[in-house]
Amino acid sequence: MSYLIVVAHPDDEVLGAGATMYRLSGQGEEVNVCIMSGQAAARNYRPSDAELEEDTSSCLEMLGVKKTFLGEFPNIKLNTVPHLELVQFIEKAIVETGADVVITHHPGDLNNDHLHTSLACQAAVRLFQRRSDVTPLKEFLYMEVPSATEWGLNQAMNDFRPDTFVEVGEEAVDVKIKALSQYRGVMRPYPHPRSDEGIKGLAAYRGSQSGCNYAEAFQTAIRRIEML
Repeated sequence: MSYLIVVAHPDDEVLGAGATMYRLSGQGEEVNVCIMSGQAAARNYRPSDAELEEDTSSCLEMLGVKKTFLGEFPNIKLNTVPHLELVQFIEKAIVETGADVVITHHPGDLNNDHLHTSLACQAAVRLFQRRSDVTPLKEFLYMEVPSATEWGLNQAMNDFRPDTFVEVGEEAVDVKIKALSQYRGVMRPYPHPRSDEGIKGLAAYRGSQSGCNYAEAFQTAIRRIEML
């Protein structure tokens, strides 16, 4: 199986699915990442270009990621980019990786870049309807990004409502925290959601919801096809 994680910024992929990525790659599955705004130019406490590139590479290597697509779209300005350009960038990643499963942001997320990444991803996953050489996805899932998804206050949008839980185990959560710490200036002291305690506490909570010790939660977007 080939998994493609599509996110707006470096670190979103770890926050939303880092433990799952680690477990999948450790089981021999192919995990790839597509980051729309790879430079994260507007980020507070942002390191230098070389340092951010090193941070991203170190983090994704730790999680077993095979290939990374780094876009150069403007940070916190994805709403200014033509929708088609965002869609085509994601479509390219889907084709090149032969993705079976795509995971992206929930569209009710507070962060505007997360929203537009999700909208573009929703359009991109329909590529198989226009190209006979592209295989339909088996799954399309939304993930939660601590410090952003829970702040989805727009009542016109549905909240994140997980219906899929991946048991990851404590080791994978610890690796997720270590991988996230590779990004300089991202982690915060407790009780911030991007703290060691916050990350592990959420995994424990999602685990308790689904009958296991630690889990990451996802929401089925539009489809899940079981191949019998």
